[in-house]
Amino acid sequence: MATATAPATLFINAKIFQSGVEPGTNAGLDRQPRFASCMLVRGTQIEHVGSPSDAPIAAALALVSSQEAADSTTAIQVHDLGGRTVLPGFVDGHMHLMLLGQALNKLDLGRCKTLDDIRAALRAHAAAHPDAPRVLGRGWMHSMTPGGVTAADLDGLDVEGKNRPVLVDSKDLHSTWCNTAAVAELGADKWADVPGGIIERDAEGKPTGVFSEAANITYVWPFLAQVASMEERVAAIESAVAAYYEAGYTGLIDMAMDKGGWEALVAWRERQEREGKGPKMRIAAYWLVKPRERVEDMVAQVDRAAELAGQFNAATTPDCRVVGIKVICDGIVDACTAGLSEPYSHDGRVEVPLWRAEQLEPVVRRADEAGLQIALHAIGDATVTMVLDALTRHASPDRRPRVEHLELTSDKDAARLGDARITASIQPVHADPAILRAWPRLLGEHRCARAFAYRDFADRGAPLALGSDAPTAPHAPLGNVYVGTTRRSYREPESDEIVNPHFALGLCEAVAAATEGAAYSVFDDHRIGVLAAGRKADFVVANMEWDAKRLLEARVAETWFDGAKVWPCQG
Repeated sequence: MATATAPATLFINAKIFQSGVEPGTNAGLDRQPRFASCMLVRGTQIEHVGSPSDAPIAAALALVSSQEAADSTTAIQVHDLGGRTVLPGFVDGHMHLMLLGQALNKLDLGRCKTLDDIRAALRAHAAAHPDAPRVLGRGWMHSMTPGGVTAADLDGLDVEGKNRPVLVDSKDLHSTWCNTAAVAELGADKWADVPGGIIERDAEGKPTGVFSEAANITYVWPFLAQVASMEERVAAIESAVAAYYEAGYTGLIDMAMDKGGWEALVAWRERQEREGKGPKMRIAAYWLVKPRERVEDMVAQVDRAAELAGQFNAATTPDCRVVGIKVICDGIVDACTAGLSEPYSHDGRVEVPLWRAEQLEPVVRRADEAGLQIALHAIGDATVTMVLDALTRHASPDRRPRVEHLELTSDKDAARLGDARITASIQPVHADPAILRAWPRLLGEHRCARAFAYRDFADRGAPLALGSDAPTAPHAPLGNVYVGTTRRSYREPESDEIVNPHFALGLCEAVAAATEGAAYSVFDDHRIGVLAAGRKADFVVANMEWDAKRLLEARVAETWFDGAKVWPCQG
């Protein structure tokens, strides 16, 4: 608790966001926020939010103008914000911390349209980085290569005399595409098939260079973590945190934590403390449970998460804790691996979820018994139904269970989310029209009409938590809010395309979901997400107009954490 002698800062002439709703409830489409004009911060906490006439603000202003201000124990710094907007520090409700840090150093292929574009970009990148041990790319979309890909498509792109491994992440991180050298380095010829995994093979059974879903998680991710040194992994986290400061985040929820990532996060935290900095980011993590043949082996992963949560929790390490488990129950629409209730329209394929109900339910039941939160990835409507069945049967609503993505849902399941108070963890940047152009062909227009039904979730009473799913999508929070409120493209702002505008969120509603809603989802709403007395002084100063259509013009000017500015950096 901040003391009366702690350093104080008074922010005046501001527009300080107040959603007007309690965390865990939705503001609705048309609610307008209230804006306070002043905020008094003492130490790491907010002491008062209001107007110049409020007694605490008036007293602070009087002190500033008096000679007592020369006394260092009572001095108050004043920041005149000139009418700029102050928002709670954003909390990314769904992201991948170490993968983001690593992705920042990979070639972004997001602007490529064809295989030729991809090859040209990788060739240029390889030439520009001749000493790197591998050529790494990200952002490949299956729609760029509709005829499919193999390792041979990435061969011969290196500088003369070299044949380095080339590994390219799909935009959604559900697949890795490798050249022949990478397949050899991975040792993929010896890999056995895993439940829920796809190893694309030729007629002779040899890997052709694409590894998806559980095969990617089980084999490729651990390999890349293993070949990265601890220093490289810690540096990746450092890079990701710095990028998040700049974007306006003061908190994040990692949605696929594993051994390598956790070890690096703990090492980063310990280094920050040794250097007297403290880990200036609120981090909650969900432990990734991978599919296995035996239920016992999956339950053992839940037990490991519970063990870590017993050591790293809100009481012991509130800013670096394990809060629950994550299960990736299906794939994605673009790769035709999302579990649908009807066949895919273009080829009649029937894709089943990566996890079956009889596998999932004992995992959910054990996690709930262990007091863990539960997050289930479900994109296709059939998978959404399955995970809601599991959560409503086996998860206590008091633990705030959640479903991630919810890209294609039925009206019935939208109602079930609200009835059971299950958090709808959504990423509006995945609803960007620029990346959905293949959907009508894959799903048919009739199903596209139910895509990204955020308005339904909110109106039926499901708590909303906004996230970015970085690095699978841009992580700028105001860009995320833009897509959620306008249903227009953040990637291609010149586009006139709109996706299901009747499912749009209100601006106040979306900002609240990206701050207090995400904090609520991991039981941190008593500390962060709201600008109010007694809360942590985590906030963003933005140059912006309060107009959803003008959010792309908005800019984060400052990010503050625990009452200190962390971006732009001082000195």
